[in-house]
Amino acid sequence: MQRAELNALNARIESESAFIEKLLAEIGKIIIGQKYMVERLVIGLLCNSHILLEGVPGLAKTTSVQSLASAISTTFKRIQFTPDLLPADLIGTLIYNPQQGNFYVKKGPIFANIILADEINRAPAKVQSALLEAMQERQITISDQTFRLEDPFLVLATQNPIEQEGTYPLPEAQVDRFMFKLSVDYPSREEELQILRWNVQDKPEEIKPVIQAEDIIHLRSIVRQIYMDTKIENYIVDLVCASRRPADYGLPDYTDLIEYGASPRATISLAVAARAHAFMRHRGYVTPEDIHAIGKDVLRHRVIISYEAEAREISSEQIVQKIFETVEIP
Repeated sequence: MQRAELNALNARIESESAFIEKLLAEIGKIIIGQKYMVERLVIGLLCNSHILLEGVPGLAKTTSVQSLASAISTTFKRIQFTPDLLPADLIGTLIYNPQQGNFYVKKGPIFANIILADEINRAPAKVQSALLEAMQERQITISDQTFRLEDPFLVLATQNPIEQEGTYPLPEAQVDRFMFKLSVDYPSREEELQILRWNVQDKPEEIKPVIQAEDIIHLRSIVRQIYMDTKIENYIVDLVCASRRPADYGLPDYTDLIEYGASPRATISLAVAARAHAFMRHRGYVTPEDIHAIGKDVLRHRVIISYEAEAREISSEQIVQKIFETVEIP
């Protein structure tokens, strides 16, 4: 790309991404800290992809999603997954109308722009499959009728890492459908003090919409235009290939620690998410810093560790970190 073209693209991206600060500031009226999580939620929207969140209760996961939905003027539904949940409770079903003597479709809570699937690993496999099919196909079939889901459509699924009794862990093939797996951490001491003071207010501030759902759809086409050099493309492919054949990239000791490496879906997700991250930083081009910023979130759930790694207490997170430290940065 010529310098003049890149400068023009940069100027356009800077103009189109001006709303980002407004959006984050509006969400910041309710959410204290958790900037990492909120930014990833916005990236998920810009990439038209879904996110899996792992964190202990009380870290504002639900509130963050509600705030995001309010700030972009979209519909929001929270679904609490339980062992007795049925697919019909999620997608809807046919209801008999005795007055008219026919059946009509009663749509389920999945028909919204932003879905919070709370504790997805508590529902049985058939319910998880119904949700993941909706995520992939972006449509629902009830009896012989097919309904398209609204756009934008973002599923934010949460898992509780500390209570594993009575859960149905997601299979790796299903987890792979989430672009990000975020590990949500506790707030800092200063943020905790702010949270304490904020919660004694009589009337918290209300979030006002700063962007419409239609604007998000428009911005996706802008994000796809962000320039990515061939060196960055090769860097992404090297990172993913290093998770499959670590010995070829100077990590022979890690060959027996990795059962399965990242799939081609990881390559696509890294490229798309890096563009969205550059957009969040008001740039019209991708840098290695963008790859590093979102790399762990894309790869941590796609690198499957072996029994030997488990025995040595080596996590997929540590392996991904080592890959980023070893593969040469362009």
